[in-house]
Amino acid sequence: MIANIVKPGSHTRGVLRYLFGPGTATVHTDQHIVASWDGFVPDPGPEDSPGHNERMDQLAKALDLRVRQAGDHAPEGHVWHCSLRAAPEDRILTDAEWAQVARRIVHATGIAPMNDPDGCRWIAVRHADDHIHIVATKVRGDLRPPRNWNDYHRAMTELTRIEEELGLTRIPRGRRAAADTRAAKRPTRAEQEKARRTGRTKTVREELRHVVRTALARAEDLDGFFNLLADTGLQVETRTLPSGDLQGYKVALPGDTNADGEPVFYSGSSLATDLSLPKIQQRLAAVEVSVVDTSPAGRRPNPWHQAAAATERIPHHIGHSPADVAQAHLAAFGEVLYALPLYAPAHLKAELRRAAVAFEHAAHTRARVDHQHARALRGAIKGMRHQPTDGSGLAMLLDAAILVVTAVQRRNALHHHDRQVAAARQALVHLRAAYDQTVPEPLAAMASLKPPVNTVRRYAQHVRDAVPVYAAQILAESAWEALAATLAAAEAAGHDPAELLHHAAGQRSLDDATSPARTLTWRIQRLGDRHVPSPQARAARARSPRVAHVPSTARTIAGTPPASTAAPSRRHRSR
Repeated sequence: MIANIVKPGSHTRGVLRYLFGPGTATVHTDQHIVASWDGFVPDPGPEDSPGHNERMDQLAKALDLRVRQAGDHAPEGHVWHCSLRAAPEDRILTDAEWAQVARRIVHATGIAPMNDPDGCRWIAVRHADDHIHIVATKVRGDLRPPRNWNDYHRAMTELTRIEEELGLTRIPRGRRAAADTRAAKRPTRAEQEKARRTGRTKTVREELRHVVRTALARAEDLDGFFNLLADTGLQVETRTLPSGDLQGYKVALPGDTNADGEPVFYSGSSLATDLSLPKIQQRLAAVEVSVVDTSPAGRRPNPWHQAAAATERIPHHIGHSPADVAQAHLAAFGEVLYALPLYAPAHLKAELRRAAVAFEHAAHTRARVDHQHARALRGAIKGMRHQPTDGSGLAMLLDAAILVVTAVQRRNALHHHDRQVAAARQALVHLRAAYDQTVPEPLAAMASLKPPVNTVRRYAQHVRDAVPVYAAQILAESAWEALAATLAAAEAAGHDPAELLHHAAGQRSLDDATSPARTLTWRIQRLGDRHVPSPQARAARARSPRVAHVPSTARTIAGTPPASTAAPSRRHRSR
């Protein structure tokens, strides 16, 4: 629930005329009072109802009585106006519930404390299902002004209690919510009305934000960023300081004009706080470029494999790294999601675009962002445009992406950020839909390369040794054939399959994997794509004792038994 307290006014009847009138930005229906200071005030009702004008006069005079009595001592802005709006996903509250909410807010803000006969006069008007307006005149019965300092903060604190008691969506508040470093600017009512008039499904601001984020995900430098914006058809203008340095930029959507036929421009910061020019420059500077290997078999690392490996590490950062580090990785991950529709097959683009937009709303946080911490992931994103993926590269990246969004959903649920939880849940729906459509083809292609039966038996024993907790599940999965074939391909390239399995299992926990066999397949494929260890490195590994894999969730707990003796996790399988 959101409170909006407007600047104090001095025309009581003017505010009442708006509340009981037909409305402007929204249509007012069934306008009526749900609560008041004494419960006996005249209710004007809709302006076309019989006797409306007479009751409006009576109500305005009753509210202004103490203002007139105070005379010159009345405050200049004596009208206090607060609107309270429920979240779109909340149930419709009854008039009695809204009345109780209104009484608690005027009490919490100091407008009319409970059991205080001298509290200010006020009414609560409802003219829509999802919100009410509270109007009060700021003169008490003893003709003094109310003690309503810091009223907005006090109202929001009380709304947090109300949300919990009434089972409503709990909105992030306070310092964490006030300075969201990625927050998308909300469309205004005028923009929403314009979108409806012009037949758009999104407001211009939302469309521009999507185009700018997509260009940022692809761009390797600032010139490339502006060129990509221009290539999409946007009108782009930049501001330059006398020194010649760039000061800012703004964009306009083709065909979006004002009453004078001029383009309507939006600055980057008006689209989202992290899309200002300085923030974009910071992100473009934080890119780790893949270096070509200088060995005889030198080649550039696969950026899809790099992106998947870096993405799979993000849940650990969310749970164990400082906030600025975790947020740097989440910001880069958001760029991954905006980049994927550019390179994915046509039938997946819509799902991936929806996932990117939903995740933007799920990842809001106040934490400062030091983009240098995500240089490797951001560099991999830039490299993806130069190396088209096969199905396996996309599948392994989506597999890792689902882990990240699941971790974000849990973090938001822990802090009761219900809207972000819902946004993460929606992102997961779209990511899983894209993953389920991507996986069958590459897995079938791998499984078709069937190793000999004896080799498969040997790999099965390696699985039992490396991940005893998950071994039975892995060997029973349909993806086991693809995993065995992947191990065979790695072994043919010179890798030790037992070592690869231990390495892959030890990278990160498999607790959240619905299909550990699939997850291990992608990890083995990435590891097998690396160069084969030299004879010296193999000899060194052979001399080192092999440590049994311990799930990452248990490593930080002293005395936790290794995975071979630990009971299987009962955590909900979310993918």
